[in-house]
Formats: sequence, C-alpha cells, structure tokens
Amino acid sequence: MLVRGVRGATTVTANDREEILQATTELLHQIVEQNGIEPEFIASIWITVTEDIDAVFPAVAVRSLPGWELVPIMCSVEMPVPGSLPLCVRIMLHVNTTKGQADIQHVYLNEAAKLRPDLVNRKTV
Repeated sequence: MLVRGVRGATTVTANDREEILQATTELLHQIVEQNGIEPEFIASIWITVTEDIDAVFPAVAVRSLPGWELVPIMCSVEMPVPGSLPLCVRIMLHVNTTKGQADIQHVYLNEAAKLRPDLVNRKTV
C-alpha cells in the first residue's frame, strides 16, 4: 500500500464561521466520495486557508464528523502571494491506498476550480 496525496480546494464568500465549516465539510465529502476513502486509511490531513479566513479552524468541521475524531489534522495559512485567489480553503489528504497517481480524483469547488482547470471533472478510465 502507498501513501498518496489527494488535493482539494474551495472558496467561501465571506469570513464567516458557518460558511467556512459548511464549505470544508462539502469539500471533504466530495473528496471522500470521489476516491472511496475511509477515515481509517488517512495518514493525516493538511488544511490551509488564505489570510482572509480566520473565523474558525476548518479542522473543526472534519473533527465533528463521526469516525474522523482520530485523524491527525493540521491547519495553516497559505503564502500571501499577490493576486492569488482570496477566501480559499485547501485540503491535502495523505491516504494509504493501492491506487495509482492517475486514479486519484482531486476536487476543486466554487471559485477554486480556477486553480487547477486541468484536474476539474477529470475522470479516470
């Protein structure tokens, strides 16, 4: 079994606690659903936010899900690159899997779809 990175990102419209938690939950659900991931196989999760998000740690959304309480999670702030996408939450799951790199489905929602148009809606054969 290998450890693979599964990426995802989404945006919110405001630095609002409930919106951040909802968007994080939606993104995680999409990543898990599209990749058939179970919490037991996750080595760790790295979550970053842009500097304009500080109303809540997005990890709160993950830890509140049944079965996810023991998954190691770290939150951080993205580098403040001029012109970068604002109000963005990014997730990187490190997953133990037998899937190859090409079989991983990365998920980009809302305005974050602009970040990696090459990966948005890409389906493996």
